[in-house]
Amino acid sequence: MQDNSSKSSRRGFFFGAAATGAAAAAIVAMPGATLPEHVQTELKPAPANGGGYSLSDHVKRYYKTTRL
Repeated sequence: MQDNSSKSSRRGFFFGAAATGAAAAAIVAMPGATLPEHVQTELKPAPANGGGYSLSDHVKRYYKTTRL
């Protein structure tokens, strides 16, 4: 005897995942859609002589997490 509830549960999960992916793709492909403001911020230009490392707050927080 098979357990139909587990099959329908799996089927529902995959159907939901496919629907979510399709909806996300449709939203991205919409003309006139804009990115949120925090994503639209421009990056600093790369230095002319190479190098590009800067000790930002983000880097400092990372270093604090790696201390033993």
